[in-house]
Amino acid sequence: MIILGEKYILTELERKRLAKKFSKIEYIKYRNGDVEEIIGKIEKALDGNGPKLIVLNTKAPTPNRLIAYLTNLELKGVSFVSIEHFLESYLHKCFISEDRTDLTYLENIKPYTPWQYFQKRAVDFFGIFWLFFFSWPFMLYSAYRIKKESPDGPIFFKQKRVGFGGKEFECIKFRSMVPDAEKGTPKFASKDDPRIFEWGAVMRKTRLDELPQMWNILKGEMHLIGPRPERKYWTDQFEKIIPYYNERHLVKPGVTGWAQVMYPYGSHHEDAKQKLMYDLYYIKYWNIILELKIVWMTAMTVIGKKGI
Repeated sequence: MIILGEKYILTELERKRLAKKFSKIEYIKYRNGDVEEIIGKIEKALDGNGPKLIVLNTKAPTPNRLIAYLTNLELKGVSFVSIEHFLESYLHKCFISEDRTDLTYLENIKPYTPWQYFQKRAVDFFGIFWLFFFSWPFMLYSAYRIKKESPDGPIFFKQKRVGFGGKEFECIKFRSMVPDAEKGTPKFASKDDPRIFEWGAVMRKTRLDELPQMWNILKGEMHLIGPRPERKYWTDQFEKIIPYYNERHLVKPGVTGWAQVMYPYGSHHEDAKQKLMYDLYYIKYWNIILELKIVWMTAMTVIGKKGI
């Protein structure tokens, strides 16, 4: 496979995932490059039994000479795919352009149909029944550990989050940080955040801290699966710098989601953008198979068999 250009820069995690699918990956820069030099690099990469897929990952103007060369390659059996379709087909995320010229998400990202919503609520009720059946001992033990390690604070942590339609609701979780950790300017939790006590770190890694949100699901404020709800402070910030950020509010948030099982904890607006790409893919291509896949991947995370 050849990735031509740097319109989108793959993350290290994505490079590792693609290395499992392609035996050889060549990265060829395009912007401000000499056309003949670029053709030479492509020829070298295609030599022998090398890659037969070229990802068009450039937004720079393409000279007729290069277009003619690429067209001839297609006649010889080389396949081409745009970076937008490549990300959706191979990495299961939607591309968000930096130049803000693509308005197609306003058409493509839609709320669930009545039939889709019925299926999601069926998954919600079926899921939380079995989730509570298997998790209540862990919930009791978590309550015990929270009071033991951080006795000055409450067991549950309640916080307003932005949900469906951009409206706020009160989200409930097991408290994983010391009391008053959220005072002052809000900030993301980091990997070795000193505000998180020992059992709190375990709960975050295994998603046990999210279990009380079964109550939010029963109330109809959340789904079992969906984009994770954020605080209004963060959504206001992200809306200003990340195109289409509020598209994720066309559906109800979830306890877990596609972004959660595909991308690690983030602490920067770039992480929020990466997660939005996965959220947009989830909404755009929602189906019951994808829903059940996320349930399975989350379960594997909880029992330590999978997770980032």
